[in-house]
Amino acid sequence: MGEEPSDDLYADIHITFLEEMWGAGYLSPGGPDEVTRTIADVDLRGTIVVDIGCGSGGITASLVTDHGATKVIGLDVERPVCDHARSRVERAGLADRIEIHQVDPGPLPIDDESIDVVFSKDSIVHIPDKESLAIDVFRVLRPGGWFVASDWLISHDGDPSPEMASYIAAEALDFGMASPDRYRRALEAAGFADIVLVNRNEWYREVARAELARLTGPERERFEDVVGAEEVASQIGTWTAMIPVLESGEHCPHHIRARRPI
Repeated sequence: MGEEPSDDLYADIHITFLEEMWGAGYLSPGGPDEVTRTIADVDLRGTIVVDIGCGSGGITASLVTDHGATKVIGLDVERPVCDHARSRVERAGLADRIEIHQVDPGPLPIDDESIDVVFSKDSIVHIPDKESLAIDVFRVLRPGGWFVASDWLISHDGDPSPEMASYIAAEALDFGMASPDRYRRALEAAGFADIVLVNRNEWYREVARAELARLTGPERERFEDVVGAEEVASQIGTWTAMIPVLESGEHCPHHIRARRPI
Protein backbone atom coordinates (compact mmCIF):
# COMPACT_ATOMS: atom_id res chain seq x y z
CA MET A 1 0.00 0.00 0.00
CA GLY A 2 2.37 2.68 -1.23
CA GLU A 3 4.88 3.72 1.41
CA GLU A 4 2.46 4.21 4.27
CA PRO A 5 4.18 3.97 7.67
CA SER A 6 3.76 0.83 9.70
CA ASP A 7 4.91 1.82 13.18
CA ASP A 8 1.50 2.22 14.83
CA LEU A 9 1.29 5.98 14.60
CA TYR A 10 -2.38 5.72 15.52
CA ALA A 11 -2.06 4.26 19.01
CA ASP A 12 -5.13 3.60 21.13
CA ILE A 13 -5.05 6.97 22.89
CA HIS A 14 -4.84 8.78 19.54
CA ILE A 15 -7.72 6.75 18.15
CA THR A 16 -9.77 7.56 21.25
CA PHE A 17 -9.08 11.27 20.90
CA LEU A 18 -9.96 11.40 17.19
CA GLU A 19 -13.18 9.46 17.71
CA GLU A 20 -14.08 11.80 20.56
CA MET A 21 -13.52 14.73 18.20
CA TRP A 22 -15.10 13.32 15.02
CA GLY A 23 -17.37 10.46 16.07
CA ALA A 24 -17.11 6.73 16.73
CA GLY A 25 -15.22 5.06 13.90
CA TYR A 26 -14.09 8.34 12.31
CA LEU A 27 -10.42 9.38 12.36
CA SER A 28 -10.80 12.37 10.04
CA PRO A 29 -13.21 15.31 9.95
CA GLY A 30 -16.72 15.64 8.62
CA GLY A 31 -18.40 12.44 9.74
CA PRO A 32 -20.98 10.69 7.56
CA ASP A 33 -21.93 13.88 5.72
CA GLU A 34 -18.40 14.42 4.42
CA VAL A 35 -18.19 10.79 3.31
CA THR A 36 -21.38 11.32 1.31
CA ARG A 37 -19.97 14.49 -0.23
CA THR A 38 -16.74 12.70 -1.11
CA ILE A 39 -18.60 9.92 -2.90
CA ALA A 40 -20.86 12.51 -4.61
CA ASP A 41 -22.59 10.96 -7.63
CA VAL A 42 -20.62 7.69 -7.70
CA ASP A 43 -23.17 4.95 -7.01
CA LEU A 44 -21.83 2.31 -4.62
CA ARG A 45 -24.93 0.13 -4.65
CA GLY A 46 -24.03 -3.46 -5.55
CA THR A 47 -20.30 -2.74 -5.82
CA ILE A 48 -17.13 -4.26 -4.44
CA VAL A 49 -15.10 -1.52 -2.74
CA VAL A 50 -11.58 -1.29 -1.40
CA ASP A 51 -11.15 1.19 1.46
CA ILE A 52 -7.51 2.31 1.59
CA GLY A 53 -6.56 3.34 5.11
CA CYS A 54 -9.76 2.03 6.66
CA GLY A 55 -8.79 3.24 10.13
CA SER A 56 -11.08 2.16 12.95
CA GLY A 57 -13.79 1.07 10.56
CA GLY A 58 -16.63 3.54 10.92
CA ILE A 59 -16.48 4.67 7.30
CA THR A 60 -15.88 1.11 6.09
CA ALA A 61 -19.12 0.02 7.72
CA SER A 62 -20.94 3.08 6.39
CA LEU A 63 -20.01 2.18 2.81
CA VAL A 64 -22.16 -0.93 3.29
CA THR A 65 -24.95 0.27 5.57
CA ASP A 66 -25.43 3.80 4.21
CA HIS A 67 -24.20 3.54 0.62
CA GLY A 68 -25.16 0.02 -0.40
CA ALA A 69 -21.82 -1.58 -1.25
CA THR A 70 -22.11 -5.35 -1.52
CA LYS A 71 -18.63 -5.97 -0.14
CA VAL A 72 -15.90 -3.75 1.30
CA ILE A 73 -12.27 -4.73 1.79
CA GLY A 74 -10.67 -2.46 4.37
CA LEU A 75 -6.89 -2.15 4.26
CA ASP A 76 -4.59 -0.50 6.78
CA VAL A 77 -0.99 -0.89 7.86
CA GLU A 78 -1.69 -0.16 11.52
CA ARG A 79 -2.50 -2.95 13.96
CA PRO A 80 -4.44 -0.83 16.52
CA VAL A 81 -6.88 0.60 13.99
CA CYS A 82 -7.40 -2.80 12.35
CA ASP A 83 -8.23 -4.28 15.75
CA HIS A 84 -10.77 -1.52 16.35
CA ALA A 85 -12.23 -1.96 12.87
CA ARG A 86 -12.64 -5.72 13.20
CA SER A 87 -14.42 -5.29 16.52
CA ARG A 88 -16.74 -2.69 15.02
CA VAL A 89 -17.55 -4.92 12.05
CA GLU A 90 -18.31 -7.88 14.32
CA ARG A 91 -20.54 -5.80 16.62
CA ALA A 92 -22.45 -4.48 13.62
CA GLY A 93 -23.04 -7.97 12.24
CA LEU A 94 -21.27 -7.12 8.98
CA ALA A 95 -18.54 -9.75 8.93
CA ASP A 96 -20.12 -11.43 5.91
CA ARG A 97 -19.76 -8.22 3.87
CA ILE A 98 -16.63 -6.54 5.25
CA GLU A 99 -13.06 -7.81 5.42
CA ILE A 100 -10.39 -5.95 7.38
CA HIS A 101 -6.77 -6.69 6.49
CA GLN A 102 -3.62 -5.36 8.10
CA VAL A 103 -1.20 -5.10 5.19
CA ASP A 104 2.42 -4.24 4.61
CA PRO A 105 3.38 -1.05 2.78
CA GLY A 106 3.61 -1.74 -0.93
CA PRO A 107 1.29 -2.67 -3.79
CA LEU A 108 -2.36 -3.27 -2.97
CA PRO A 109 -2.87 -7.01 -2.22
CA ILE A 110 -5.79 -7.10 -4.65
CA ASP A 111 -6.20 -8.95 -7.96
CA ASP A 112 -6.13 -7.06 -11.25
CA GLU A 113 -9.44 -5.64 -12.50
CA SER A 114 -11.41 -7.07 -9.56
CA ILE A 115 -12.74 -3.92 -7.84
CA ASP A 116 -15.54 -1.52 -8.76
CA VAL A 117 -14.54 1.41 -6.52
CA VAL A 118 -11.34 2.27 -4.68
CA PHE A 119 -12.17 4.64 -1.82
CA SER A 120 -10.03 6.47 0.71
CA LYS A 121 -10.77 9.09 3.35
CA ASP A 122 -7.80 11.23 4.35
CA SER A 123 -5.31 8.36 4.41
CA ILE A 124 -3.31 8.69 1.20
CA VAL A 125 -1.52 11.65 2.81
CA HIS A 126 0.59 8.94 4.46
CA ILE A 127 1.69 7.52 1.08
CA PRO A 128 4.35 9.78 -0.45
CA ASP A 129 4.51 8.08 -3.87
CA LYS A 130 1.23 9.23 -5.44
CA GLU A 131 2.38 8.13 -8.90
CA SER A 132 2.87 4.48 -7.93
CA LEU A 133 -0.37 4.52 -6.00
CA ALA A 134 -2.31 5.85 -9.01
CA ILE A 135 -0.88 3.09 -11.20
CA ASP A 136 -1.78 0.45 -8.62
CA VAL A 137 -5.32 1.75 -8.13
CA PHE A 138 -5.81 1.74 -11.91
CA ARG A 139 -4.58 -1.87 -11.98
CA VAL A 140 -7.12 -3.21 -9.48
CA LEU A 141 -10.13 -1.33 -10.89
CA ARG A 142 -12.39 -2.91 -13.44
CA PRO A 143 -12.86 -0.89 -16.66
CA GLY A 144 -15.35 1.84 -15.80
CA GLY A 145 -14.44 1.67 -12.10
CA TRP A 146 -13.93 4.72 -9.93
CA PHE A 147 -11.23 6.06 -7.64
CA VAL A 148 -13.00 8.19 -5.02
CA ALA A 149 -11.05 9.86 -2.22
CA SER A 150 -10.53 12.80 -0.01
CA ASP A 151 -7.03 13.70 1.06
CA TRP A 152 -4.98 16.42 2.74
CA LEU A 153 -3.04 18.33 0.08
CA ILE A 154 -0.54 21.16 -0.08
CA SER A 155 -1.37 23.91 -2.55
CA HIS A 156 1.94 23.84 -4.43
CA ASP A 157 4.85 21.67 -5.52
CA GLY A 158 8.22 22.12 -3.87
CA ASP A 159 9.13 22.69 -0.26
CA PRO A 160 6.47 23.70 2.26
CA SER A 161 6.55 27.12 3.85
CA PRO A 162 8.07 27.33 7.35
CA GLU A 163 4.52 27.52 8.74
CA MET A 164 3.49 24.39 6.85
CA ALA A 165 6.65 22.58 7.91
CA SER A 166 5.88 23.43 11.54
CA TYR A 167 2.34 22.11 11.17
CA ILE A 168 3.51 18.86 9.54
CA ALA A 169 6.04 18.41 12.36
CA ALA A 170 3.31 18.99 14.94
CA GLU A 171 1.17 16.27 13.38
CA ALA A 172 4.07 13.79 13.71
CA LEU A 173 2.26 11.43 11.34
CA ASP A 174 4.73 11.11 8.44
CA PHE A 175 2.61 13.22 6.12
CA GLY A 176 3.56 12.94 2.44
CA MET A 177 1.47 15.79 1.07
CA ALA A 178 1.21 16.46 -2.66
CA SER A 179 -0.26 19.31 -4.66
CA PRO A 180 -3.48 19.15 -6.69
CA ASP A 181 -1.37 19.48 -9.84
CA ARG A 182 0.74 16.49 -8.86
CA TYR A 183 -2.35 14.42 -8.11
CA ARG A 184 -3.81 15.28 -11.50
CA ARG A 185 -0.56 14.47 -13.30
CA ALA A 186 -0.28 11.13 -11.48
CA LEU A 187 -3.85 10.14 -12.33
CA GLU A 188 -3.50 11.20 -15.97
CA ALA A 189 -0.21 9.31 -16.35
CA ALA A 190 -1.81 6.18 -14.89
CA GLY A 191 -4.55 6.33 -17.54
CA PHE A 192 -7.49 7.78 -15.60
CA ALA A 193 -10.20 9.90 -17.21
CA ASP A 194 -12.95 12.18 -15.86
CA ILE A 195 -10.59 13.53 -13.20
CA VAL A 196 -12.19 15.98 -10.76
CA LEU A 197 -10.48 17.70 -7.82
CA VAL A 198 -12.56 19.81 -5.44
CA ASN A 199 -10.84 22.13 -2.97
CA ARG A 200 -12.33 21.75 0.53
CA ASN A 201 -10.14 24.36 2.23
CA GLU A 202 -12.95 26.84 2.84
CA TRP A 203 -15.08 24.16 4.49
CA TYR A 204 -12.37 22.74 6.73
CA ARG A 205 -10.98 26.15 7.63
CA GLU A 206 -14.24 26.93 9.42
CA VAL A 207 -14.58 23.43 10.87
CA ALA A 208 -11.02 23.49 12.25
CA ARG A 209 -11.61 26.81 14.01
CA ALA A 210 -14.65 25.29 15.69
CA GLU A 211 -12.66 22.19 16.64
CA LEU A 212 -9.94 24.29 18.28
CA ALA A 213 -12.63 26.21 20.15
CA ARG A 214 -13.96 22.90 21.48
CA LEU A 215 -10.50 21.87 22.68
CA THR A 216 -9.76 25.18 24.41
CA GLY A 217 -13.27 26.00 25.66
CA PRO A 218 -15.89 24.35 27.86
CA GLU A 219 -15.33 20.89 26.31
CA ARG A 220 -11.65 20.80 27.27
CA GLU A 221 -12.32 19.16 30.62
CA ARG A 222 -14.37 16.41 28.97
CA PHE A 223 -11.58 15.69 26.47
CA GLU A 224 -9.05 15.62 29.33
CA ASP A 225 -11.21 13.14 31.23
CA VAL A 226 -11.18 10.84 28.21
CA VAL A 227 -7.54 11.02 27.02
CA GLY A 228 -5.66 13.04 29.64
CA ALA A 229 -4.43 16.62 29.85
CA GLU A 230 -1.11 15.88 28.11
CA GLU A 231 -2.80 14.49 24.98
CA VAL A 232 -5.24 17.40 24.84
CA ALA A 233 -2.42 19.94 25.18
CA SER A 234 -0.55 18.22 22.36
CA GLN A 235 -3.61 18.30 20.12
CA ILE A 236 -4.20 21.98 20.88
CA GLY A 237 -0.66 22.61 19.69
CA THR A 238 -1.37 20.73 16.45
CA TRP A 239 -4.60 22.62 15.76
CA THR A 240 -2.92 25.94 16.61
CA ALA A 241 -0.23 25.18 14.04
CA MET A 242 -2.80 24.05 11.46
CA ILE A 243 -5.11 27.09 11.49
CA PRO A 244 -2.60 29.52 9.88
CA VAL A 245 -1.85 27.19 6.94
CA LEU A 246 -5.56 26.63 6.41
CA GLU A 247 -6.10 30.38 6.46
CA SER A 248 -3.30 30.91 3.93
CA GLY A 249 -4.70 28.16 1.71
CA GLU A 250 -1.44 26.20 1.68
CA HIS A 251 -3.16 23.33 3.49
CA CYS A 252 -6.00 22.44 1.13
CA PRO A 253 -7.97 19.24 1.67
CA HIS A 254 -9.50 18.00 -1.59
CA HIS A 255 -12.06 15.57 -2.89
CA ILE A 256 -10.62 13.52 -5.75
CA ARG A 257 -12.50 11.43 -8.30
CA ALA A 258 -11.27 9.67 -11.42
CA ARG A 259 -12.56 6.84 -13.62
CA ARG A 260 -10.76 4.00 -15.34
CA PRO A 261 -12.00 4.19 -18.93
CA ILE A 262 -14.06 1.32 -20.32
